[in-house]
Amino acid sequence: MSLAVGAMEFDENKEDKEGNPVSETNKTGADHADSEIEPDTTGRVSRQMSEGSLYTTEDEDEEDPESKIQLGPQCTLKELSEKDKDDESLRRWKEQLLGSVDVNSVGETLDPEVKILSLAIKSQGREDIFLTIPENGHPKGPWFTLKEGSRYSLKFTFQVSNNIVSGLKYRNTVWKTGIKVDSTKEMIGTFSPQSEPYTHEMPEERTPSGIFARGSYSAKTQFLDDDNRCYLEMNYTFEIKKDWLATV
Repeated sequence: MSLAVGAMEFDENKEDKEGNPVSETNKTGADHADSEIEPDTTGRVSRQMSEGSLYTTEDEDEEDPESKIQLGPQCTLKELSEKDKDDESLRRWKEQLLGSVDVNSVGETLDPEVKILSLAIKSQGREDIFLTIPENGHPKGPWFTLKEGSRYSLKFTFQVSNNIVSGLKYRNTVWKTGIKVDSTKEMIGTFSPQSEPYTHEMPEERTPSGIFARGSYSAKTQFLDDDNRCYLEMNYTFEIKKDWLATV
């Protein structure tokens, strides 16, 4: 899931063996199993969510501190470029990582700076929905509206300065009527400073459909790194409706 709910099924048209309508909440057995993680042929991990996984608790969403990678001492780009100059393999690795970065112009700042420049929702056959990012991180009213059963993806651009950002990741949590219905974590990668912005597009998602899926949702989106520095946090609401909003 990206900015909205993308792996849930709300189908009011399903029936049981006797012809009575049933909802997802009436399912039993295997449908209540935990989420399954299956690698696809592209090497990306595909997350298939069961009903039981839609209602994870805050404790389940917390990462185990002992499982995190322990990073070495942080250093400036200038210090990194001066280290182990006689190590040929390390020199090539640094050249690949830093690219054409001018370490003298970057300065000697330890902490990287990441600025999210733009966010857009893409859906085939429609113009991109560009989302305004407020300075306080709290968009007023519903931030956007999605059509039920539609496919979409989130595309964003960001700029890195000062130092290398390690393990930049995207985290998004969604609630409906106070119940957490989805939680997504996406590793974006490690990036060196450069004047040109980076662009990243999330995997395509499909919004749920049906009477139980339509309505208002609240969400929290964060961009963090391996040191849990948060570069952007937004708390907002959005809606899923029968159709897209009319464009002017």
